[in-house]
Order: sequence, then structure tokens, then C-alpha cells
Amino acid sequence: MTTRIPTTVPHGRTARRVEWSFLPPQVRRLVEQRLGSPVVKATSQPTGFTPGLASVLECEDGSRHFVKAASVKAQRAFAESYRTEVRKLAALPAGVPAPRLLWSFEEHDWLVLATEHVEARHPARPWRQDDLDLALDLLEEVADRLTPAPAALGLDGFATEYADWPALWDHVLATYVLPHGDEAAALAARFAEVTAGSSVVHTDVRDDNLLITADGRALLCDWNWPAAGAPWLDTLLLLIGPRGDGLDAEAVLASRRLTRDVPAEHVDIVLALLTGYFLHQADQPVPPTSPHLRDAQMWQGDVVWDWLCERRGWA
Repeated sequence: MTTRIPTTVPHGRTARRVEWSFLPPQVRRLVEQRLGSPVVKATSQPTGFTPGLASVLECEDGSRHFVKAASVKAQRAFAESYRTEVRKLAALPAGVPAPRLLWSFEEHDWLVLATEHVEARHPARPWRQDDLDLALDLLEEVADRLTPAPAALGLDGFATEYADWPALWDHVLATYVLPHGDEAAALAARFAEVTAGSSVVHTDVRDDNLLITADGRALLCDWNWPAAGAPWLDTLLLLIGPRGDGLDAEAVLASRRLTRDVPAEHVDIVLALLTGYFLHQADQPVPPTSPHLRDAQMWQGDVVWDWLCERRGWA
């Protein structure tokens, strides 16, 4: 166990979302036509940090569906991320442990998509070892199934997607007092050399993007930002939350097959890259659509910086 890093982020209750009843009537009618039955109950999902609709819709015929929607005009960036998710989900090979895309449409200035509804829960917070083990098993299965990355996904490399991240350290060094900050920035600048690979990297593996079913399966959701890179990257990203919650992330790195042979310097380089990103983002204005986002990013920045300092022997 490591020391737990306190947080006031209300895990599981971070979203401020559009509710089903606020969708335009013509959009709701189109959704019900696709579902084949009128909606009698809508349960908004409180997790995550985006403002779009994300609701479990229960229909008159007893069926349940998970539906997401965003206004193309009022929520342009989020609608674009949903478009990306539609393309990526449609291109995922059969058998990947993720909820399947059922349909999507873009009408009346709204982007709407539906995935299969899965009776499941998110991992508990603080993280428990049993939930973490299921999530780690999941990432190993994803790496096995998605290496090499299917051409249909059309992925850019991890280094291309995040090429501007090392420069975020300029802001961090000017804003925070971080002993060894210059050394960390130098580490982050080397990230391209250690993150290259041919595996699909989800890049957004957190508790709110994971589902755990009653029969002990884990599923990975929200495929908005995948890239091609080293197969161990998602495992490291997943460990931020558990490490901050007090679990032994180093024991995981040493024991799991995706990470146990990764050179320690490579892990440190990525932790330095992540520190720069999270601390930079935490210092940006709080978006009205996501009041807890900056606090969550600051907490993650604190976790990865503490982790990096421990690994490097920095005071």
C-alpha cells in the first residue's frame, strides 16, 4: 500500500449533463423510432466530465438502451467527440470487450448514438484490489485483440497525438514551485522514443470509463481518443486512480505482463509527460459544463508527480 492522496472530487457524481426531457421533441421522437418503443424512464449517468446526454432509456416494451447525444451547435466540441466515438466503435473488431454500437444519427442539429445497455457498475472508489485486477485483465485482453491496431480505426501514433504535451511544462515551471521540475520537463521531452508501438491505446482508462458486470467481466467504454502506441500505456494510465487511492501501483507494474519488462526510465518519462499535462490543465479556467474537472486534473497531477518523485528519489 502507498499513502492515499486526499481529494474532494465527488467520484461518481462529477457530470452536469443534458437530461432526456430537454432534448428537442423531434429528436426524442427520432430516438423512440430507433428504439421501437416509447421511452417511459430516463436515468442520467452522473459520471464523467462532459455535458452531453448520457442516459439509460427504459422503453414501454421493457427494453433498456444507453443513449448519448450532444447539440451540434451549442456543444460543438462534444458532438465532434461523439462523432469520433461512433467511427471508432463501428471499426472495433468483434470480440473486443466494449459495449457495441447499435446505431447513430445526426438530425435537427443533434448527434445521437446508442450502444447496448449492460447491467454493470463502475469500479468502487476508493479503488479496491479486486476491481483493479479485473480492469488489468481487461487491458491485457484489449492489447491481445488490438495488436496490431486494425487499419479501419485509422489511428495516428501516440507521439503524433500528444506532440504538444512536452511544451506544457513551460507553463508548469512558470506557475508551480516544483523541485526537479526542469529534470521532469527534460524527461517528458523524450516521450516519443518510449511510447511508439502498434497497439491500440485507449488513452482514457479511468473508473468512469470502465464497467464491471455481475459475472466478473470488465468492459471498456468511451472510445473517443484512441491512438497507436506501446501496449503498456493504458495500464500505466489506469494506475493513476488506484495509486492515488492508496493501492500498490509498483507491485502491479512489476507483476503484470504488459508492464513487468518495461524499462523503469520509460515509465518515468510517461509519468513526467502526464504531470505536465495535468498540472497545466488544472491551472486553466473552470468550464461551466464541468465544475469538477480542474479539481480532478489537479488531483491526478498531484498523484503522478508524487509517484514520479518517489521513483526518482526526488525530495
